[in-house]
Amino acid sequence: MLIGREQEKATLQEALNKEESQFIAVYGRRRVGKTYLIRESYGYQFYFQFTGAAHTNLRQQLARFAVALQEQGLKDSPATIHSWLEAFSMLKRLINQKDGGKKVIFLDELPWLDTPKSGFLPELEAFWNGWASARKDIVLVVCGSATSWMVKKIIKNKGGLHNRLTQRIALKPFTLKLCSDLASRNGIELSQRQILEAYMIFGGIPYYWSLLKKGASIAQEVDRLIFSEDGDLYDEFEMLYASLFKKPEPYIKVISILADKNYGMTRQELITSGKFDDNGAFSDLLADLEWCGFIRSYNTTGKTVKDAVYQLIDNYTVFYYSFVKGNKRSTNFWQSMQGKTKYNTWCGLAFERVCLWHISQIKAALGISGVATTENAWRNHAKNGIPGAQIDLLITRNDGITDICEIKYSSDEYSITTEYMDNLHRKKTVYQSITQTTNTVHLVMITTFGLAKNAHYGEIQNEITAADLFK
Repeated sequence: MLIGREQEKATLQEALNKEESQFIAVYGRRRVGKTYLIRESYGYQFYFQFTGAAHTNLRQQLARFAVALQEQGLKDSPATIHSWLEAFSMLKRLINQKDGGKKVIFLDELPWLDTPKSGFLPELEAFWNGWASARKDIVLVVCGSATSWMVKKIIKNKGGLHNRLTQRIALKPFTLKLCSDLASRNGIELSQRQILEAYMIFGGIPYYWSLLKKGASIAQEVDRLIFSEDGDLYDEFEMLYASLFKKPEPYIKVISILADKNYGMTRQELITSGKFDDNGAFSDLLADLEWCGFIRSYNTTGKTVKDAVYQLIDNYTVFYYSFVKGNKRSTNFWQSMQGKTKYNTWCGLAFERVCLWHISQIKAALGISGVATTENAWRNHAKNGIPGAQIDLLITRNDGITDICEIKYSSDEYSITTEYMDNLHRKKTVYQSITQTTNTVHLVMITTFGLAKNAHYGEIQNEITAADLFK
C-alpha cells in the first residue's frame, strides 16, 4: 500500500525490463521510507537481500552474510566467511545457481557494511565492475540512511564506482498532501489545520506519521510519542543523528548553533560561534547536513557563494530544540503549551519552514509552475541611512517578476494593518534600492486561512493559503 512515490517506484520497476544489468542507489534520511519503497516496488521478491547492522565489526557482518546466503538458497554454503572477497564470491555462486530472468540483489544499510579496514567498498566495486555489469540479468539495489556516506562513497565516488550507477533515487520527505493521504489510509480523521500542525512537528517523515493513532488529537499524540518516557520518539533525536553519522558530535554542534538562529548564519559566523577549524572538513560537514535535508543554504541577492546562509529546516529537529531539549517532560506537556506565547511564536516560524518544503505548490498557486525561478530568503542590515529588511521568501522569476512572499500564521483570517502594510512597502523599497532589480516586484501573502478583505487587501498582488499547500 505505497502512497505517492510513483516516479521512484516506476524507476525501480523499469529496471526489470532493461536489457543491461542495473545498479541503483536509493538514499535519504532515516525514517523517510527507503526500504519500504524498495520492498513494495519489487513485491518483497528478491533473489538475495541483506541488511547491514549498526555497531558491529567485520567478523560479525560476515557471519550474518554467511547465514543469509545459506537461508536464501546457496548450496554447500560455508559456515564461515573470512573476507568480503569471499563473501561476494559466494554471492556469485548463488546467482549462478539460477538461469533466466532478472535477479534483484538488495543490499540495505550499505554504510554499516563498510567497517574500518574491512575492504568492503573495493569488493563491491569489483563485484559490479568486473562481474555483474558484464551480465544482463542483475538489478543491484543499494540503500542507506547515512546519506553523507552514500553520496561520497557511491553517488560521487571518485574511484572504481565513478559514474557506474544507472539510476539514483534521492527519497524526499512527504508533502502535506501525502501525509494527509497516509493519515486517511490509516483511518485517522484530521482537519487540514491539524495536519498542518503535525507537519510543523514531524515534517514529512512517513514513519513518524505512521505512529499516529485514531481517536486522539495531535496534541495528545505529541505528548504520547515524544514527551512520554515510553513513547516511540522519546529518544529519536539521539538515534537520528547517531544513525546518520559515525561521529555525530560536530554535526549536532552545528545544528545546536543554528537552532537559535531562525534565519540562519553564514559559514564564517558558524566557524566563529562554534570555534570550528576553517577547512575543507568543515565544508564537508555542512554539505553532509544539507544532503541529509537538515539544513539548506541560500544566497541572498547580489551576494557570492562564499556568503551563503545556512538555515536549519528540519521540522522535528527544530521542535526538539524548541520544546524538548532541557525541558522536563510530562505526559501533558504539549497540551499545556497550546495558545501560550512561546507556542504562538513557534507556529509562525514553523509555518515558514513548511512553506519552504512546498515551493512547487506555491509556484502552482501563483500559476508559474512552468516558469524557471530561484528561491531564497533575503536580508539587509541597516547602514548608510538605508533601513534593514528581512524577506521570508523571495521568488525571482524568468518572466520579469519578483515575488516578495510574506508568510503569516494565524488561527483565523489575517488582517493587514496600516502599520504592517507600511512595513511591506518599506521592504519592497529597500529591496529594489539595494538590488537595483529591473523586475516588476509583487507583494504576495501566504497565510493559513487567507486575508481579511479590509482597506489594504487590494495592495497585495496575490494571496496563497495553507489549503494551496495541500495540492
